[in-house]
Amino acid sequence: MNKNNPSEITLLKDKEWSIIDGEPCRIIAFDDTISKLDKLMPYAYITIECKKVKKIIKGFITHKVDYMHLRAAFKERTIKENEEVIIFWSKKHYKLKLMRFLPGFLPKLWVMICPKGAFELMTDPNHRPELHGEARYLAERPIV
Repeated sequence: MNKNNPSEITLLKDKEWSIIDGEPCRIIAFDDTISKLDKLMPYAYITIECKKVKKIIKGFITHKVDYMHLRAAFKERTIKENEEVIIFWSKKHYKLKLMRFLPGFLPKLWVMICPKGAFELMTDPNHRPELHGEARYLAERPIV
């Protein structure tokens, strides 16, 4: 928790990130200007919302591959008005238990560019109840 702002949570280390493990989160903002100030700083930070956590979440990106994926989405491709970026943070997808003990060496973010509204479809089964089956899947399916 951020001591300066009790309505905000700060995620830096895996233990802190684990509160959203496997949960879809929508990125509200991406900022990679902090890494330009000092090489010892994280590559970037993201502001995210996650249904599981009812506070503003600021997550620091410390893995180069995770940063490259976010940068590709926000800076190289850019996000259109009818799109949103959804991430999943997890280290559970690594099958070998040995891989779980090497947290600093492996990326943990899955970055997806989805149609706007996909986050609500993923997190609220009552959102747009007329969509079900393949139609619902297609409405929330990642574009990239």
